[in-house]
Amino acid sequence: MKTLSRQTALARRSFLQLGAAGIAAAALPLHAAADAADADAAIREIFGDKPLNEGRVSVKLPPIAENGNSVAITVAAESLMSPDDYVRRIAIISPRNPIAEVAVFKLGPRAGKAEISTRIRMAGTQRIRAVAEMSDGTLWHGSASTVVTLAACLIG
Repeated sequence: MKTLSRQTALARRSFLQLGAAGIAAAALPLHAAADAADADAAIREIFGDKPLNEGRVSVKLPPIAENGNSVAITVAAESLMSPDDYVRRIAIISPRNPIAEVAVFKLGPRAGKAEISTRIRMAGTQRIRAVAEMSDGTLWHGSASTVVTLAACLIG
C-alpha cells in the first residue's frame, strides 16, 4: 500500500513540475513580444507611421559579446549617395534596453557612403534593429542578434 501512495506522490510532483515548466515556457514569448512592441514604438516615434520595407540595410554584430557595456556594431544601407538617391537617417534600436532608441545618425549625399560604425551598450542578448530613411521617404530595415555573456573574471 505504501508503494502505491509513493507512486501517487511522485506522479503528483511530476505533474506540478510539468505545469510550472509549461507556465514558464508560455511566459517567454510574451517577453519577446514586449521587446518587439518596444522596438516598433521607438521606430514609430522616430519615423512616424510610414511602412517598413525589409532589405537594403545590413547590421553587423559579433556573434558573442563578452561585455554588454561596449558592443561593436556596423550598419550599412544600400544607396548611391547621390543628390537624387541618398540616406537621410539611420536609427539603431535596442528593444531590451531601458530606452530602445540607441542612436539616430543624420546623413546626406556628401557622406559618400551610407555606413556607420560605433559601439553600443546592450542590456542583454537581443536582436538589434536598424532603420534607414531614404531621400524619397521610404524606410528600410535590417537586424542582427548577438549573445551577451557575463564577464569571465570578477574582481571583488
